[in-house]
Order: sequence, then structure tokens, then C-alpha cells
Amino acid sequence: MTSPADNDAGADTSLLAPGWAGSPAASATGDRAYLRALLDAEAALTRAQAGLGLAPAGAAGAVTDAADPARFDVRSLAERARGGGNPVIPLVADLTAAVGTEYGPYVHRGATSQDIMDTATMLVAARTLDLLLPDLARTERALVRLASEHRDTAMPGRTLTQHAVPTTFGLKAAGWRALVLDARDRITAVRDTLPAQLGGAAGTLAAFQAYGATDPTALPAAYARELGLRAPLLPWHTLRTPVADLAGCLAFAAGALGKVAEDVLTLSRTEIAELAEGSGGGSSAMPHKANPVRSTLIATAARRAPQLAATLYGALTAGDERPAGAWHAEWEPLRELLRLVGGATRDAAELTEGLRVHPDAMRAHLDLTHGLIVSERLSAELAPVLGRARAKALLTELARRTYAEDRGLGELLREQLAELPESKNLDLDALTDPARYTGSAGALTDRALERR
Repeated sequence: MTSPADNDAGADTSLLAPGWAGSPAASATGDRAYLRALLDAEAALTRAQAGLGLAPAGAAGAVTDAADPARFDVRSLAERARGGGNPVIPLVADLTAAVGTEYGPYVHRGATSQDIMDTATMLVAARTLDLLLPDLARTERALVRLASEHRDTAMPGRTLTQHAVPTTFGLKAAGWRALVLDARDRITAVRDTLPAQLGGAAGTLAAFQAYGATDPTALPAAYARELGLRAPLLPWHTLRTPVADLAGCLAFAAGALGKVAEDVLTLSRTEIAELAEGSGGGSSAMPHKANPVRSTLIATAARRAPQLAATLYGALTAGDERPAGAWHAEWEPLRELLRLVGGATRDAAELTEGLRVHPDAMRAHLDLTHGLIVSERLSAELAPVLGRARAKALLTELARRTYAEDRGLGELLREQLAELPESKNLDLDALTDPARYTGSAGALTDRALERR
């Protein structure tokens, strides 16, 4: 008896990848998506040649009709790819047979495996990036709302894990949004420049000239138009800028979203609880828990992305006119990067749309240091009155006493200054109120939100 496990043996079900499981990027980068892209690349090549008179019009239609992913066995292609080191070789054989005797010779005519594989990779990347951008837009809109609603919500600023000076949650959310927009801009710029690849056996287009092209250099542009990709200036079979650009924008996006996740993870700790995910995940052992799962999955992607990008940058050293190993090493890490960032953008949209903010907790935490969180302000205000050295000595002593006597800095300061006529104009209530020492946070938030 055959079990479901037997039927799915070897299938990539993302069992160990909950970050991108079920995301739009998952289906856009799966084996069948790659098969579709490979077939699209082959069909577009025949159409481009037909458009330039290098193949019969009937060949264009025949190859396009035959290039139906449903007609091909992905598992068989994968197993036979081992023979030549890539899946294009067995695919060309199967597609040629599917087209038939009359037009079969026009399948893959003049191309090399890398032309098709690289072009298909660009198609997969373009289609996946198109799915990432709407989720980034959702995240950006959610952060606009959070930044606007909490423009003046004071909270502790933390440096090196410790309370520093007050800030606002609005400014923090506006900063998150700035990173999301930076990621959007980088992805958009790369998406708009993804090129087709066509160079033939060694990047000289020689075979197309042999097949009758009077100007083979016109063919890559026609090929790119068929696919909706950018026409390359040169064949880039060993000039791997497009892949490096993808690595860079995807790793940046993962890190940008990872910053949001890291802050949420910190601020949603039980003992802090200034933030909470809208619907936390459960625990298999502890019924009371509501784990910040969306943030956790985003943080996972952010930690993995740099290493994947490093592999792609390492492939820039592509020797000769076709490297042995460098090109092949790109396929899996690039797909994994697309998947990770696709899952992270989905999770970021859900995280920010459902994020719960707890201003009362933020306000309470501003008072944890008994007023010392505004010591910077007091130092600046007291220096003209007491002198810089005297003011510093006084605040240092009062800082010690706030903890030793469990009293507020404002109370102690009022006692110390009561007998000093020169301090009578100081508004100690205002000076020691953390919510009134957020600097230009509101104006900076407004400025940040002007960016579109």
C-alpha cells in the first residue's frame, strides 16, 4: 500500500521552512516555476529568431505550444540533469521531441544551456520580486499608521541594552518605515534591470551568425522583449552583476525587516511588554504562551540571508567563458534567498498590521530609573546655573542616592536646590518629566513620513 509519504518522497514541501511555507514566493520559486521559466526562455528564443527571419513563423508557434509545463516530468528532468550538470540538457531533448520533426530543429537553436538557465533564473527572480513589493507596501502603510498614531508616545530609548534618553515610538516606527522603503527602492531598481542572457557557446553569438543572422547582436534585444526583461549590453555569462545585485537587494531587505523583528522581539518580552504581536503563536508545552512567531521567522531570514548572499558574491569570480562550479553554485542560494525574503515580507506585513502598542507600559518604564533617564537634560540646564563641574558632581551624587534611598531624582534635586537663589527659575517638574524630553522626535517623525 502506498502512503502519502511515498507519493511525496523527495518533494520540497518546506516542512523545515515555516518562514516561507505557503507564501507567494514559495510557489514562484518551486521546481515547477523554474520549469515554466526554462520553457518560457526556450519558446521566447524561437519566437525572437522567427521575428528576425532566422526561423519559420510556424516554428515559433509550435515551440510555444509545446512549451507547456504540464507536459514535462520535473522529477525525470532533475534525475537526468546529473548527466550534464544542469536541467537544460534533458529539457531540450524532451521539448524537441514534443515539438516534432518539422520544427524540432529550431528548439534551442544557437543557444547554450547557460543562456537558458540564466534567463530562466532572471524570470523567476522578476516574478518573485513582483510578489514581494506588494507586501512591502502593506508593511509601509502599517508603519505610517503606527508612526502617526504614536508620534508623541514617549518611551525609553535604549543604548547597549540600557535606558539612555527618552524617545518616541512614533520615531521608532518611522525609522522602521525608512528601512522598508530603502528595501523597496533597492528591489525595484534591481527588478527593473534584470536582463536576459544570450551569448551562445562562449558569449560571441557566433552560432546565430552561422545560422544566417546578418546582425546577431540584434537578437538578444529581441529575445529580451519577448520575455519582458532588460536587453543586456553584453552577454553576461561570466559577468555576474545581475546575480550580485539580486544578492545585495535581497540581503538588505532581509536585514531591514530583521531590524523591525529584533526590536519587536525585545519590546515584547514579558518583563517589558511595550509591544505585542497581534496573534502570537502557541507553545506545545506551555498553554499560557503567545510567542512572537512572525518576528521570530523574520529574524531567522535575516540571520540566514547574509551567508547566502556571500555565496552569490563569491560566484563573481567566474573564470574563462564558462566557470566550472561558480555558476552552478548560484542556483540554490539565490532561490533560497528569494524564498526567505518572500516569506519575511509576508510576515512583516502581518506583523506590522497587527502590532499592538502599550503606551502605559512605555510610560511606566520611563520612571524605572527614578528620573535618571533625563540626567543629560539636567546636566545641560544646571551647568549655566551651577557651573559645569559643580552640576556634574551634584548629579553624580544624586544618581547614587536615588537608588540608595529609593527616591526620585526630581525630589532630591528640589531639596538640594531649595537654598540656591540662582535656581529659582528652573521648572523642575518639566525638567524631570521624561515625556517632555524627546527632543525633535516629533519633527523627525513628520519629516520621515513625508517620504513617499
